[in-house]
Amino acid sequence: MKQTEYQFTADELERKLPELNSAGITELAVYDPVYSQDKGRLLRFLHAVEKYAPGVFIDLTVDAAVLDSDVCHEVAQLYCACNIPLHCVSKDEQTCLFDKKIYAGKARMMNSLGLVFGFDMDYAIVAGDSLRSFRDRLDFAVEQYPNHIDFPQIESESIVPAARPTAFFSLQDIRYARDLSFACRTFYSAGRAVPWFLSVLRPLRIQPSRFFADFAEWQRGSSCSFGTGFNPDETSHEEIEKMQLLFLSAKYEEKEQKTLFPVVKDIVRLNGAFSRLDGEGNECTIETEYNPDDLLSPESTDIKSFQENVCMEHCSVKIFYGEDAPDYKII
Repeated sequence: MKQTEYQFTADELERKLPELNSAGITELAVYDPVYSQDKGRLLRFLHAVEKYAPGVFIDLTVDAAVLDSDVCHEVAQLYCACNIPLHCVSKDEQTCLFDKKIYAGKARMMNSLGLVFGFDMDYAIVAGDSLRSFRDRLDFAVEQYPNHIDFPQIESESIVPAARPTAFFSLQDIRYARDLSFACRTFYSAGRAVPWFLSVLRPLRIQPSRFFADFAEWQRGSSCSFGTGFNPDETSHEEIEKMQLLFLSAKYEEKEQKTLFPVVKDIVRLNGAFSRLDGEGNECTIETEYNPDDLLSPESTDIKSFQENVCMEHCSVKIFYGEDAPDYKII
């Protein structure tokens, strides 16, 4: 989908909201500190969207300090996704810190309301940042169940400060962080992995950042790394799902957990089919080794226990739109 960038003042944007539908605009990304850092102005904008353009998808950047229950409840009335910059701050220019309690609380609030949100992350910009600190932030971010994690520094058209080598973040570290970010962007965000990622990771007993580092190495060997020009956002989800399953199969075999992989494969494919139904409107039929009722139950979050206690039952599962929601049936 072609994206066009325009520059407006906040007042001009609000005046143009009534014109969006007639102009055929269905999505609007808003990155403006006037809104992201000012709760009153943000609420005014959200009220205007609800009044004049309720059917337009709004991709909105909001600072964690502004994101409270008032904002979340207003966002819940709209077709909207929030991007939260995961800021770290320099301490004596030798240490980089971020407030886990604040970000965890914001994520918990948004998840409780069923809102779509993600984090924006950077590396080697703030004084005192290090590769270890970046990996710690990434591990923390994934554990909050964000819908996506974005890294503006690896977006070709982004206007953001460049990463710079320091005594704490070498040029080699910067390349490593770049590849780590690209692996996360591919596997987690473009791969729509949020419903199952942490459950699938648990039997492997590795942290998300270690997993993404291993996937980055796999990407280099599979000609789909950052340096090859591979663009996960222009790759079909079905193709990325194939990559996910190939890599997961190898990791489960490496970690001597191969007997669990049929459960993993079913969970990934079933969730992927639902995501494509929701995102692209694609109905399909998939083959599973377990009953979809079991795969979609809370028990499937513990893959080892699931494999030990649930009987295999080969099924052909049709994924389709029901009367008012996505549905499935065994055929």
